[in-house]
Amino acid sequence: MPSSDSVEGTPATGTSDEELLRRVRAGNRHAFRQLVERYEDRVAATIIGMLGPGADADDAGQETFVRLFERVDQFRGESTLGTYLTRIAINQALQVLRKRKRWTRRFFSREAHADELPHPTGDARDDLEREERKQLTYRALQALSEDHRSVVVLRLLQGYSTKETAEILDIPEGTVMSRLYRASNQLKEQLAPLLAPDTP
Repeated sequence: MPSSDSVEGTPATGTSDEELLRRVRAGNRHAFRQLVERYEDRVAATIIGMLGPGADADDAGQETFVRLFERVDQFRGESTLGTYLTRIAINQALQVLRKRKRWTRRFFSREAHADELPHPTGDARDDLEREERKQLTYRALQALSEDHRSVVVLRLLQGYSTKETAEILDIPEGTVMSRLYRASNQLKEQLAPLLAPDTP
């Protein structure tokens, strides 16, 4: 998880989350802008970890903060604001993934145009191979169930602890560990071609 020079929500030269939230509830839009600036990197990292960069991720990030603004009176401080926002971000990303699956099943087929692609040579071939590896890794993550992928993104990609991941997803720590174990095994199987040594 991203490190900070001070306790979460109280930067060395800033106002606490609690005070900013109090001002937002009183109608102060500038205070809300400060909260967005404070947490936009964390929200972006979570959503891009789930979705990859692009318009979908931008929309999900914006919607995360819209939801915070709409529910600001409901936030009681039972978790940190960062954890609360990460939970919203994960839920927004999962909604996008479900829509993507429906769209892919109905409309999308990369293989249909494979013969139209030019045959790469030299550096272009190396670039293509790197991009294919990235796409294989991304597709391996996509192949995980939504529950398993959420754990992988939070625990492995974003660096949250087991306890923090459990808090964000509102599940027991044992469930986090079991999902991570199963997801890791599935990823190893999916990515075996990438991990195998090259043969002459």
